[in-house]
Amino acid sequence: MTDLYLYEKQLQEQGYKYIAGTDEAGRGPLYGPVVAACCYLPDTFVLEGLNDSKKLSEKKREEFYKYIIEHAVYGIGIVEASEIDEINIYEASRKAMKIAISKVQAQIPLDYVLTDAMPLGDFINHMPIIKGDSKSASIAAASIIAKVTRDHMLYEIDLKYPEYGFKKHKGYPTKAHIMAIHKYGLIPGYRKTYGPIKELIDENRNS
Repeated sequence: MTDLYLYEKQLQEQGYKYIAGTDEAGRGPLYGPVVAACCYLPDTFVLEGLNDSKKLSEKKREEFYKYIIEHAVYGIGIVEASEIDEINIYEASRKAMKIAISKVQAQIPLDYVLTDAMPLGDFINHMPIIKGDSKSASIAAASIIAKVTRDHMLYEIDLKYPEYGFKKHKGYPTKAHIMAIHKYGLIPGYRKTYGPIKELIDENRNS
């Protein structure tokens, strides 16, 4: 069994006090923003079953999300589709993480951040961990906040454009989603540099 607090404990032993985790949701979708969260878990924080958001059911994620936002210090960073098209998804993910970290820094004196495989340059003392969301409690908590926050944004879009099925696919390139795009066209919020969207724009341009 993985000790999800191992990285945090080791850093505390090295003298770091305020250690947070950061992760993002929404790199792969054709639609909507990329959302990052940064999360600091106080010593009193206990959440049985905490894990990478992708390994939890939607119901469990919502439960955990409510608990985390009540008992942890967190920040959220959002980079919209238009900016993703400008700077690319990798840089947009990094930017969203930095925004989220800065929001936590405004509340507590963060001195170290664990990231899910993302290097942050000299922005702050940090350690990128591959598959960090299943190895660190702080990153796992951040992954849940990021995922649920983004899902809630897509539910709002779904109410406005129910024919696209955002509630189900959350903007990812499923067969049903691609069919809906071809049937109803593009609405604001699509990532125009992403394959299927770029192809559709080119087709429309050439037709």
